Amino acid sequence: MSTKVKITEELIRGLPKTELHCHLDGSLRLESIIDMAQKDKVELPSTDPKTLRKMVSVTNSNVNLSDYIKKFDITLSVLQTPESLTRAAFELAADAHKENVLYLEVRYSPILHIERGMTPMETVDAVLKGLQEAEDEFKIKSGVIICGIRSISPEISYQLAELSVAFKNRGVVGYDLAGVEENFPAKDHREAFHLILNNNINTTLHAGEDYGPESIHQAVHYCGAHRIGHGVRLKEDGDLLNYINDHRIALEICMTSNIHTGSVKNYESHPFKFYYDYGLRVTLNTDNRLISNTSLTKEYMLAHKYFNLQIADFKEIIIGGFKSAFMSHRIRTKIIRQIADELDTYVSV
Repeated sequence: MSTKVKITEELIRGLPKTELHCHLDGSLRLESIIDMAQKDKVELPSTDPKTLRKMVSVTNSNVNLSDYIKKFDITLSVLQTPESLTRAAFELAADAHKENVLYLEVRYSPILHIERGMTPMETVDAVLKGLQEAEDEFKIKSGVIICGIRSISPEISYQLAELSVAFKNRGVVGYDLAGVEENFPAKDHREAFHLILNNNINTTLHAGEDYGPESIHQAVHYCGAHRIGHGVRLKEDGDLLNYINDHRIALEICMTSNIHTGSVKNYESHPFKFYYDYGLRVTLNTDNRLISNTSLTKEYMLAHKYFNLQIADFKEIIIGGFKSAFMSHRIRTKIIRQIADELDTYVSV
């Protein structure tokens, strides 16, 4: 039996969803930053919540990607102990659970969390502990994506790839390359991705966010990307766009973040709707819940507001998210069958 529905925040919040592009260090709770700083004797630029939020979050004004990334200095300062990483991972999964996210992929770079003596391996243990605690309490499934950083040496990327191999089947589900694209091409890190692909590990790369489609080309053809983070510049190369479409390489779309980094001017000009209409596999994600002051529910509602997406569109995007998730095929198909039956009960008003 179908139920006619109007698109509301309450409806979207209740739909079963994936979150495939979400940075741990960009998605902390503001009050947790203040509390962790106090416990670990970290000096913040302000302990007033309103003032700190203005410092760590982007509102409506465009900045560039470099300025956006500087916001992470504050969040990273309090994520230098196992306890803080475990807490942040648990709270992120808990927040995702409140939006009925059934499967969450959390990405972060261990190399950014070793200032107080943790080893990269200890950071992974800490994050996985928090996610496991969340799964035990909320039944939310999750996985970790380890990020290399474009502006940090390819040697470090290779070490992080080795770390990913060590934690394969222990909670790490993929490997990513993040950071500023211009002057830091993905092909410089191809040895890390050679190791990753030879060990049958999933790959996703930030590409086509602040640089042209050649960045996406390198991600796919030099680094074997199974998904692309952002990809807003893909539309500039029709041949590559067709290749991405034909091979069902999913795009991890983060609309609000793309506006905040200056990748697109506004929601109306975001290529998301063009990609969706063309038939590409697109997913909706938050990128950084705190820094972009967003949620997954907000991102879906923005797609409804600016592009008039309805429940049938969201069914397709949600199922595409599960199809693109870095999980085993057996688990994926089981979940898709379950949620497809639920989603089929809704029809647009």
